[in-house]
Amino acid sequence: MDGSAGESSESGSTVSSSQSSINGALHGDDYGCPRQVSPIRTGGLRNTSPMGRVGLRNTSPSRQKVIKTRPRGLDEETVATFGKVAHPDVQMEDNIWAMLPEDLLNEILVRVPPFMIFRLRSVCKRWNSILQDSSFLKFHSQVPSHGPCLLTFWKNPHTPQCSVFSLPLKAWYRIPFTFLPQWAFWLVGSSGGIVCFSGLDGLTFKTLVCNPLTQTWRTLPSMHYNQQRQLIMVVNRIDRSFKVIATGDIYGDKSLPTEVYDSKLDRWSLHQLMPAVNLCSSKMAYCDSRLYLEALSPLGLMMYRLDTGYWEHIPAKFPRSLLDGYLVAGTQKRLFLAGRIGLYSTFQSMRIWELDHAKITWVEISRMPPKHFRALLRLSAERFECFGQDNLICFTSWNQGKGLLYDVDKKVWSWIAGCALQSYNCQVCFYEPRFDASIY
Repeated sequence: MDGSAGESSESGSTVSSSQSSINGALHGDDYGCPRQVSPIRTGGLRNTSPMGRVGLRNTSPSRQKVIKTRPRGLDEETVATFGKVAHPDVQMEDNIWAMLPEDLLNEILVRVPPFMIFRLRSVCKRWNSILQDSSFLKFHSQVPSHGPCLLTFWKNPHTPQCSVFSLPLKAWYRIPFTFLPQWAFWLVGSSGGIVCFSGLDGLTFKTLVCNPLTQTWRTLPSMHYNQQRQLIMVVNRIDRSFKVIATGDIYGDKSLPTEVYDSKLDRWSLHQLMPAVNLCSSKMAYCDSRLYLEALSPLGLMMYRLDTGYWEHIPAKFPRSLLDGYLVAGTQKRLFLAGRIGLYSTFQSMRIWELDHAKITWVEISRMPPKHFRALLRLSAERFECFGQDNLICFTSWNQGKGLLYDVDKKVWSWIAGCALQSYNCQVCFYEPRFDASIY
């Protein structure tokens, strides 16, 4: 991804701009501060040395009177605090910190960024066991979320690799993914701290879920019609359960019904067959207990209601001259459409629309700045991906190795720093790091 600063169309913003800062976050490198150089005066220099000024008193620093003044706006207690000598080499008593009560230790650890806690597992056996303890997970579930992150997944060449970009911390972190089996699998998505994959174990199609922070995973039971198809996972934060939806598909001359996996029942259930439609994209979006897909015939959206298990058609016509569009789920009932407009390369632009559920029409809400569009997609036929979460929409370009983020609420475009798209088949999704996310 590109680290160059991007200007916003409505409000300027950049996530970060230095590749060295990314390496520092990954490797812990220390960087020295640049020296401050005094400006050099040229022309008209005069001799101000004591020996060169005969008859004048010596004004060298050794003879000047030092006047001590108190900083403005600071009381005496604050000034006294600043004046204390720091002792960075103070030794911490091991026997005292070793006896730190477990509840107090949990209070401290839950306030540490999750990626830092992940590294603390190797400190000692006690800390490794605490991070898996039910009391710590209970503390962790009560603190606010760390915030949205971007998870990138690829294989290099056969070993799974994963990097996570923290939007709050503006830094990349590497998470080992060697705990997963050696299958030919690909990323389905992430929700509530759980990451879902699907792939082939030999000739058998399988689905697995994992928690990257706890390094735990498991395979889901086989579907009734266990064939490769599009999946999406959703998490219910209230009852701490999740569901995986397998959309209806065509396999040979047979129509496959929609299947839904429920983690509370640990089984797949059969639902209605999807009506005969011509889907224009395999990308899906889930919001407000509804699954949406783009359809060309009949034109509009296909909506699957998870509560009833039935499909419906929404006759929402797509914007004119839409080349490629992605459905993106927002908060509550908001559904967005992001795509490229224009038949010719010189007139192309990237736009974002929101579905008006009452009028069943797409309303344009933002356009990508032209300089951002040219930097993201230099060729008219260049491939890009788009996905979103919580009113955040991310655009990625594989050829350019760049990522651009749009905040719908703040109306801000910002580049994502660092290059984590390290291979052409790199897959990206939003991710919320949570230790208390259960895969069961």
